Amino acid sequence: MSAYDADAIVVGGGLAGVAAAIAVAKCGLKTLHLAPVGPPDLRTSALMMPTVDYLRDAGLVDDPAAVGHALIQIRIIDATGRLIRAPETLFDAAEAGLDAFGWNFANARLMERFHAVAEGLGNLETRNVGVTVLGADHTLTLGDGSVLRAPLIVGADGKKSLIRSAAGFHIRETEFRQAALVCDLDLGRTIGGTSVEFHYPQGPFTLVPAGGTRANLVWIDDRALLEQARASGEEALATRFLEKSQGLFGAISLASPAFVFPLSTLSVDAAGADGVVLVGEAAHAFPPIGAQGLNLGLRDVADLAAALASADRGRPDWAIGVSTDYSRRRASDLARTGGMVDTLFRSLLADMIPAQALRAGGLWALKLAPGLRKQAFAIGMGRR
Repeated sequence: MSAYDADAIVVGGGLAGVAAAIAVAKCGLKTLHLAPVGPPDLRTSALMMPTVDYLRDAGLVDDPAAVGHALIQIRIIDATGRLIRAPETLFDAAEAGLDAFGWNFANARLMERFHAVAEGLGNLETRNVGVTVLGADHTLTLGDGSVLRAPLIVGADGKKSLIRSAAGFHIRETEFRQAALVCDLDLGRTIGGTSVEFHYPQGPFTLVPAGGTRANLVWIDDRALLEQARASGEEALATRFLEKSQGLFGAISLASPAFVFPLSTLSVDAAGADGVVLVGEAAHAFPPIGAQGLNLGLRDVADLAAALASADRGRPDWAIGVSTDYSRRRASDLARTGGMVDTLFRSLLADMIPAQALRAGGLWALKLAPGLRKQAFAIGMGRR
């Protein structure tokens, strides 16, 4: 078989997948996007300023204020009750010379915007169908029985990626007993533009501004405890939220159903090889600490676009070259970010006094040293 149906096929209908399909098409490739329609994504994503800048540059978002809410401050409160506790710490974007650290977006609003952009690209075709088999010659068998082939395959099909598995990428995965409970809350008092993190022994209880008195909650704790709390009913759950937030924001009521998601980490040895590249959670997944999930996925997309822009598509092996170049571009960022998130998450859970001392000492240093804070800002926002 030698004929190709497209220059590139992108598999996966999440935000990273749609962004990747748009980026590939904007590089001039005839692109097929295989994106089976799933349930609405009710989550939100805190995107740091470098990511927001990319969305603007790529034409995916014009004005972030039209679809999101600014994150101006980050407040950390040590609620562990441990022997050695960290100081309450407030990070302000103004210290870094920024109007905001980033913006909090509803995923559904971003998806609407991305789809609108995709529909305007004549060389991008989207099909509501999934992949069942990836053959060794880049042949894709689809759920409707049809067969497609392209020199470049982009796997953006999530943590259980069929593309990753079929292409033989090696993964490292760790599952935690902790899970994340997420929902929207209405507060008695606004948190303004401040993301507030209460650090408890089993993980953070984080309120992210969503406009007015609305906040998005991410509560990480033992999975069994979260499931029990969710099943207790809205009134009991709201009472639990009031306790966890230490009553700082007055009365709390649920503004959306609560969902519980298991937590794990996943990484690959290489993000691309042999004409196959992985983006988003097909390549990496972390607990929602430090707001790195979709930020990292969109950095994948930016580097894929850069690799395509540098490719000599006149060569017969151009797609293999793109996958190799992409893997090289992503290696240091994936290793650095993965190590940072894993270390931070484990430090929050550590009961040993030396670990507590290191974490508390680190926050004291950030609180007292402006230069160190600026470096931390740059790392946390994913500046490269």
